[in-house]
Amino acid sequence: MLSSEPLVIVLIGPTASGKTELAIEIAQYFKINIHNIDSRQIYRGMDIGTAKPTIEQQRQIKHLLIDIQNPNKRINVKEFQEIATRSINNEIKQNKSPFLVGGSGLYMNSITKGFVTPNVPPQEFLRKKLLTLGQEYCWQLLKVCDPLTTKKINCEDKTRTIRALEVFYATGQPMSLQQSVNPPPWNVIELGIDREDLNQRIERRAQFMFHNGLIEETKYIISKYGENIPLLKTIGYEEANLTIKNIYSMSKAVEITVNKTINFAKRQRTWFRNKNNPFWLDNKNPLKDAIIKIESLLN
Repeated sequence: MLSSEPLVIVLIGPTASGKTELAIEIAQYFKINIHNIDSRQIYRGMDIGTAKPTIEQQRQIKHLLIDIQNPNKRINVKEFQEIATRSINNEIKQNKSPFLVGGSGLYMNSITKGFVTPNVPPQEFLRKKLLTLGQEYCWQLLKVCDPLTTKKINCEDKTRTIRALEVFYATGQPMSLQQSVNPPPWNVIELGIDREDLNQRIERRAQFMFHNGLIEETKYIISKYGENIPLLKTIGYEEANLTIKNIYSMSKAVEITVNKTINFAKRQRTWFRNKNNPFWLDNKNPLKDAIIKIESLLN
């Protein structure tokens, strides 16, 4: 290896770009496990709407950091960072190269770049109040409380807006003044995958989800945890819930989910290009390209 530090392999890319399938092929070639770095796949029962690796895919390769909490108990970035870092270091102790795969840029960078964030537990009562105020009002409120943070997140990002307000009201200080960086002692190689036909991939996946169990999955989550949990406000589940209530037709729900996902993918692409510097893989043969780049660091 070119470095004495342990090699940690990272695969990032926007939603629906084919990370899961490619990651399994890479993991099989190098005989390593996959660490899931996704802000929603960590929750039990949220399978179809998060495009979680199927049972068959999980049989092919061991996936870590999947199904670690119930969806009514949120895990914040700080908590996930600690859980994931322990899991990664455990792999390193076994002389394995940890393989991190996901599209959640904030979660990924908190681990690989060592972002230290305020350890403020969820303030459920405050979150419910903020959600009732609406995203536009919360965004304007955050501009007053923490203008630096509003420059780092998208104005439509409900989760991070509410989290920043939560930290401010819990600590009395803006989140932007409580963050620091402490990189872990790893040699990180970042691989990126993107697709020219991403919009078509997103549409196909949304159609598949709604016609293959997303409605039923959403009904189950509501029956078990209630319909007021924040995760049911995320893309796909919110539209499925409105379909259950007969507010949306199936086709309307799919259309809105596709549009929201395309906009989300645009934000992911912007994040990865501005905050990461991956080796972008050749779309004609991404597996071969990934193997060559990884082996250049292993030899």
